[in-house]
Amino acid sequence: MNDYPTPLQLTIPQEATGERLDRALTALVPEMSRSRIKALIEGGNLRFGETGATIDDASYRVKPGQEFALTVPDATPPVPIGQHIDLTIAYEDADIIVIDKPAGMVVHPAPGNPDMTLVNALIAHCGDSLSGIGGVKRPGIVHRIDKDTSGLLIAAKNDAAHHALSEAFAAHDITRAYKCAVWGLPSPKAGTIETLIGRHPVHRQRMAVVNRLGKEAVTHYQVEQVYGLGASLVECRLETGRTHQIRVHMTHIGHPLIGDQTYGRATIARRAQLSDTARAAAKAFPRQALHAAILGVTHPRTGAYMEWESDIPADLSALLEQLGTK
Repeated sequence: MNDYPTPLQLTIPQEATGERLDRALTALVPEMSRSRIKALIEGGNLRFGETGATIDDASYRVKPGQEFALTVPDATPPVPIGQHIDLTIAYEDADIIVIDKPAGMVVHPAPGNPDMTLVNALIAHCGDSLSGIGGVKRPGIVHRIDKDTSGLLIAAKNDAAHHALSEAFAAHDITRAYKCAVWGLPSPKAGTIETLIGRHPVHRQRMAVVNRLGKEAVTHYQVEQVYGLGASLVECRLETGRTHQIRVHMTHIGHPLIGDQTYGRATIARRAQLSDTARAAAKAFPRQALHAAILGVTHPRTGAYMEWESDIPADLSALLEQLGTK
């Protein structure tokens, strides 16, 4: 069942005179996104309160005092199937769930990874507590981390939470800090990287720092541990959240992530700064050395700020220990 009485009785206020129907109704039901309202209208779920006639034109211009009855159907079964996969849950309530994702797990089903993803696991885990995102019983994924990145990720369990979290991410009102092992020692040891990031002009599967036609990307970094001149542990805090942002930005300043086969490798001179043991460990590390360590949000229902922290996982911890060998 969904969280809405059926039908919702809605009256257009004076200040909405002349507004598009979908925009006016979104203001009356703010926990729903405009795209969801529009889909409900176009799906024949809205009637004039006085005549009972169906209206399916989302661009209709409303008049003050008009009454509408909006039916919100029960969420339909998800297209991805639920699969019982062990999850490490940092927090869960009726609105949100925070997962500590292991490296190697894909977030969304896609060609090449049709199942055994985080979405499949969340559908099975949450069950009937998912009231539906956009009319479908699925978790609302508002941000992603790469398959080979470990750490914290939040998902919404209903439309209202999904809408609130999406707005928070769009407004950069989210705390996200990552730990990464990089080649070399950034100088200065703390700073801000601010560029445009867009598709690589030649390699379209990659992202790149571009001069135009990109999106603003801002990363604040701080060196936390130094392993000679060969490698460092760096904390990166995201002000924006572009695809592969940390990987692209650290490569851009000359310090690619250890294990990142896409965005850059170390020079021979830099590898030579490490001991034989450290160099072998870095070469063998099977993924980008990146972990989503801190996640903080304003709770969509209570308005309270909440923050979670995830310990560096065993594989990255072992790498850091070996980088410190003489």
